[in-house]
Amino acid sequence: MVSIPRILIVEDDEIISNLITTMLERRGYSVVGKIDSGEGAILKAAELEPDLVLMDITLKGQMDGVAAAQFIFQLFHMPIVFLTAHCDDTLLERAKNAQPLGYILKPFSDKDLSSNVELALYNHGIRKKYFDVPPIGEPKKLMMIMDPVFVLDTRGRIVFFNPYAARFLELGEKEILMNHWRKVMMIINDTSGDEVPDPVPEVVKQMLVVTYEFNTAIVTTTGKTRKVSVTVRPIKDDNHELIGVLMHVREKTLDQIRMAAIKK
Repeated sequence: MVSIPRILIVEDDEIISNLITTMLERRGYSVVGKIDSGEGAILKAAELEPDLVLMDITLKGQMDGVAAAQFIFQLFHMPIVFLTAHCDDTLLERAKNAQPLGYILKPFSDKDLSSNVELALYNHGIRKKYFDVPPIGEPKKLMMIMDPVFVLDTRGRIVFFNPYAARFLELGEKEILMNHWRKVMMIINDTSGDEVPDPVPEVVKQMLVVTYEFNTAIVTTTGKTRKVSVTVRPIKDDNHELIGVLMHVREKTLDQIRMAAIKK
């Protein structure tokens, strides 16, 4: 049985978004989601795992479509087709890291849309055979893991977090997304109570892994303290270029906490 291609639309003009949905559904495609911001698109892509993302370039929020597309492709290897009202050399240069499979210029016809989508799906079906595992793991596993996982940009802002991270922090999407990680939590030495230095600049500059394994706790903005280990590492694309920073938090079990107390 042939599966119906699943498409995520990222477009901040509701009229255009609805028009695209109608055009695609008439052609037999399934629109699995619609979102109007770049930062929201990264979360939605990981949640829905679409076969293709139609990405407008000019969007609401703090992240434009090019930046969002780069993260979606480089983190999850999902194919991108851009929607744009203009296409200049600067834009094309920025868009390269997303390795888009098409550009649809506005205004567009039903035929423009369907031919670009069909060709993009076909080409991605060929090239994905050559992809390695995504640099932060398969999206499905990432969304189900019972550890808080954050993806930061090179400035330390949170551009992605998995569902368990929100439960861990007891915060909503708007309180987490695009905020610097130190605004939503604090890593401390749980013996001295001192806050540890921000590891992100060192990870970005030196391209190394920073690990806090012992005497480490996270304090959330809700005032809760949890004993943890934290790994902060660079995320690289297929060309070994830095695209962001992964912060993986692992809560300590009671047995681990007791063993650490005995060793002291």
